[in-house]
Amino acid sequence: MTPISIKRIHSLSYSARFTALLGTSLLSVGLAQAAPVEIEVWHTLNAHNASEFEKLAKQFNGEQSEVKVILKGFASQTALRSPESRALAAKRKPDLVQIEDDRSPEATAQNKDIMPLYDLLKQYPISDQGWFLGQTTGFVRDSKNRLLAFPFMAEIPVLFYNLDAYKKAGLKTSPMATTWTDLQADLIALRDKGDYDCPYATSQQVTVHFENLAPINNSLYAIPNNGLDGAKGVTLNFDSVYMRHMAIMASWKRTQLFTTYSNGNEPDALFAQGKCAVLTSGSGSLGQFQATKGLKVGVAPLPFHPLATTKPGAPFVSGSALWVIAGNPKEQNKGTAQFLAFLSKPVLAAQWHQRTGFLPLTDAAFRAADVAFYDNVVGARDVVQNMKRTPEKNQRGFRLQHYDRIEQILIHEFNDTLDGKTPAILAMNIAMDESKPIIQQGEAPAKAAGPARKK
Repeated sequence: MTPISIKRIHSLSYSARFTALLGTSLLSVGLAQAAPVEIEVWHTLNAHNASEFEKLAKQFNGEQSEVKVILKGFASQTALRSPESRALAAKRKPDLVQIEDDRSPEATAQNKDIMPLYDLLKQYPISDQGWFLGQTTGFVRDSKNRLLAFPFMAEIPVLFYNLDAYKKAGLKTSPMATTWTDLQADLIALRDKGDYDCPYATSQQVTVHFENLAPINNSLYAIPNNGLDGAKGVTLNFDSVYMRHMAIMASWKRTQLFTTYSNGNEPDALFAQGKCAVLTSGSGSLGQFQATKGLKVGVAPLPFHPLATTKPGAPFVSGSALWVIAGNPKEQNKGTAQFLAFLSKPVLAAQWHQRTGFLPLTDAAFRAADVAFYDNVVGARDVVQNMKRTPEKNQRGFRLQHYDRIEQILIHEFNDTLDGKTPAILAMNIAMDESKPIIQQGEAPAKAAGPARKK
């Protein structure tokens, strides 16, 4: 349409001038209304994964003009929940927030500030949402199998190892040790022949050495049925496998095989710097290791104990998810759904999986993953294939109320055991006894504070 000049407007009659000016005014209003709806996403991703997320947001913003995604990063989940963050949210609510798995997603979904994802998807459906894999999304599903949040940062604990360190110690780089006993032999070689002061380190010590000790060795973490039935009287199930495992870890600490541990992700940096040869951490750390210049890394499933099982199980899927914040205008909710639909596209979901180490969201994302990725990362194919299996009874996750408080007890007892302050058997019994009232009534105080994860 040819624009109307001011000179031409003045040459028209009063009525015509009014109509022309009104049309121009309405056009201006229309342009103002065409401004994109802003969607704010709060996250606690590490630097590498945050960079990949920024790329996706930039691509989304560039492909359409209706919605603009703005990402805001926080140093940790603790920082995200700080009074300063709450003050920001009071002025302008975010639309999506990354929240770590607290092992009671139904309770999180009942918070007045949360909109369950299935409610958003009722209004603005994502095509093929039925493809969301049960194996990788169970930790954010309720008892009716409804998705409560968008599991974009789903991960499993894995074992990373430095390929050059293994070669230096005269060890084969594939296949990797599958049992803790075999891993011990590798660590001795890394200490004595490879001259490593930190043969083995662990991040997320509770996830690796407590939670997943159960499903990998085909036992229950909590009884009955890992708390999934909502039954009363649920307790942690620290059997002889736990006593033996913790005793082994304490012996590794005494003999300088196991020197660095945290419930956060600080040891990840030491592994990336080549200071530690073997690391157990979340799969979401893979991306930053791949991007670290000079670091050649292999990945393997967590080891198992052959006295407990001859066929190891799969670990629990956990991590964190994007939760929808309630109380935002409809246009923002619609924009949020558009962004989540964009992230669900098979090619993009596959890229996110390969560039970060987080698990694929859908079956299509599994199939869209580049074969070269699995060829380039030693052991990655086996880890991913392991997760494609339908989880057994003991591997479907667990539900425990007030788990953040229980986790602090487990951190305390783990540290005391490795420091030689408390024998393994006593430490496990203390952990079970002190966690019981928290699970059942939620009245016992937490014992210690641990660092927050950042993935």
